[in-house]
Amino acid sequence: MNKLLIVEDDLGLQKQLKWALSGDFEVIIAGDRIEAMKKLKSHSPCVITLDLGLPPDASGVAEGFETLVSIREESPNTKVIMLTSNDDKENALRAIKLGAYDYCQKPFDEDALRLIIQRAINLSELEEENRALSKNSRTSSLAGIIATSSQMIDVCKMVERVAPTDVTTLVMGESGTGKELVARALHDLSDRAEQRFVAINCAAIPENLLESELFGYEKGAFTGATKLTIGKIEHANQGTLFLDEVGDLPQPLQAKLLRFLQERIVERLGGRKEVPVDVRVICATHQNLKLKMEQETFREDLYYRISEIVIDIPALRDRPGDAVVIARVFLDRYAEKMKRRVSGFTKEAVAAIECYEWPGNIRELENKIKRAVILEDGDKISAQALELAVMPAELAGIDSVNLKQAKETLERQLLTRVLSQFGGNISQAAAELGVSRPTLYAMMKKYDFE
Repeated sequence: MNKLLIVEDDLGLQKQLKWALSGDFEVIIAGDRIEAMKKLKSHSPCVITLDLGLPPDASGVAEGFETLVSIREESPNTKVIMLTSNDDKENALRAIKLGAYDYCQKPFDEDALRLIIQRAINLSELEEENRALSKNSRTSSLAGIIATSSQMIDVCKMVERVAPTDVTTLVMGESGTGKELVARALHDLSDRAEQRFVAINCAAIPENLLESELFGYEKGAFTGATKLTIGKIEHANQGTLFLDEVGDLPQPLQAKLLRFLQERIVERLGGRKEVPVDVRVICATHQNLKLKMEQETFREDLYYRISEIVIDIPALRDRPGDAVVIARVFLDRYAEKMKRRVSGFTKEAVAAIECYEWPGNIRELENKIKRAVILEDGDKISAQALELAVMPAELAGIDSVNLKQAKETLERQLLTRVLSQFGGNISQAAAELGVSRPTLYAMMKKYDFE
């Protein structure tokens, strides 16, 4: 039975509430803020009913609001239902802005209050389930990769197939799509998972230093080389070497990298000794390497050597439904990290997230969510806080005048959004869409939802 904490100083109302609700909930009573906080810590109720007028300010609202703030700080996931007088709607709305779930006016209707409490419990259980699902996804072998669209599910399947092999893999995708996450997943799912994952960004290191970073150098190889230093390739021995932005590799180093990939040996700068290295190589780039080959700025033989397998990560705008799901994960992460009382998005914000093109992909999405969590005053993130234009959800992703195609696009997006919103709960998703459970199952089958 779910625990319900009733914070009420009136002994008569305490008895009335306990008598009315004990059949449906495990009722715990507190008469003031101090007692309420003690019982919150010891019993961890998922729902609290809170009277605004509490001692020592029973005729005012200051103590009630202070109790609400204390509860939200101590247990932000607990749902608080305010009990207010019939003519005190202004303070009830103020409480909602401070994070209360809902309010019920006195004299209250027992059935109405019971319904509000049950709805709060249902929401609390759903949110707990979603948090558990998010936690599981972050600790999986594909940690950090969030995939609900068919495009990204195909990418994940490709990663799982390729990871156990030692083939040199090229990860393609726009900036911010998560190429390093895919590279790390390839490493984590391989037999080399217990060894080093060594990453180097070929675009971030000056050309005159990149060779020594990759291949190392002997003592005295150049001014300042006071000791033997192994390079990134040698450091990754037995593990995985990740060459990010390989398209920016200078041409002289392209030839040297090609030789290493062919012979699996390195020669440090200033040395003659050939050092064998056993390493799995993964490369990534946002550039069009075939165009660079036509322009003769990237070696054709190197391209075919690094692209034994190519994994192409789609842009976020080409992954229907993923943006909203990823946004919710970022929201939970930063709200917890920054101790902010934000628990979701407004409908306008969801529509805006779906409609926006996301030129900066997941990196841009993360930055906007992080900023909105800091600046949002309410308990839900608005489109304004995200700095996104408010657009009707029905327009998201529809760029064709073909009526059938537009209908199917909208159905798929609505299905993805609602299933994500309710954590896969079929009954709640069907109710939100206004269809029966069999109809929802038929829609899921039609659009290949597992």
